[in-house]
Amino acid sequence: MSAIGSSRTSAEIASQPAVWRQAAASLPRQASALPRRGERVAVVGCGTSWFMAQSYAVLRETGGHGETDAFAASEFPVGRRYDRVLAITRSGTTTEVLDLLHRVKGTVATGAVTADQDTPVMRAADAVAVLDFADEESVVQTRFATANLALLRAHLESENALPAGVLPLDDAIRDAERAVSEPLDAAVPGAEQFTFLGTGWTCGLALEAALKMREAAGAWTEAYPAMEYRHGPISITGPGRVTWAFGRLPEGLAGDVDRVGGTLVAGSTGVAGSLDPLADLIRAQRLAVACAEARGYDPDRPRNLTRSVVLEDGRG
Repeated sequence: MSAIGSSRTSAEIASQPAVWRQAAASLPRQASALPRRGERVAVVGCGTSWFMAQSYAVLRETGGHGETDAFAASEFPVGRRYDRVLAITRSGTTTEVLDLLHRVKGTVATGAVTADQDTPVMRAADAVAVLDFADEESVVQTRFATANLALLRAHLESENALPAGVLPLDDAIRDAERAVSEPLDAAVPGAEQFTFLGTGWTCGLALEAALKMREAAGAWTEAYPAMEYRHGPISITGPGRVTWAFGRLPEGLAGDVDRVGGTLVAGSTGVAGSLDPLADLIRAQRLAVACAEARGYDPDRPRNLTRSVVLEDGRG
């Protein structure tokens, strides 16, 4: 399967290595919006941004930078004490995010990461990191999501707070360059069902991969922590169905998938030649586009979706 399709979404997916480099280079001017070492932090977002928040929360806390929780913006536990709330919002207009920032303003330090500086989030948060070079024309998020996590990883790396086993961002970028060009297994896009698995910080990536497949291709996808796979999800695995794992595979899982006739994709297992899990997400994004096109869908115009969810008077 070719590395780059003809859609706008495909072009944005392919741009990610260069965009990650820009995100890392922008860190000095973005740092004021980001958490300080030792702060108790809540990271919030909606959809893709919530999943990136989950991955960052595990990276930050595991790396010793400070206690970190992640919430869907609509589910934030108002009244719980935090030193900082960090919001992730590509559009800067998402109703739930803006409502939360206004609600906590003046009671806790707030920051945001966005792609558009001409939006209400610039006034709603105390400080904002703007990744305008990572913005997208597409409805489906790809490069803004990963650029956001690249920035946050670069920040942790600059403060010697990357967890053990997580690659420096430069290495992840080199893996991303491979991920945009390596052929995908031709049998995988034809599968009828996909289960994505993660461990630790890659659980958020698994959730995001499943969302990309649903958004772009209307595919039957699920996502779980890898050790939960045997506790029910394996029951739907079989011929014509894919299990895709981000990060190291739990012992015996490959054999379990093989035993029930499923197809295992494990590109970020930590062995020689494997990919950084964030780079492996690029392959899943490409898979979503390939599946959409195979089903006759336009990945640039997904069904039932808009770029941002803006509710009238803050209500659905």
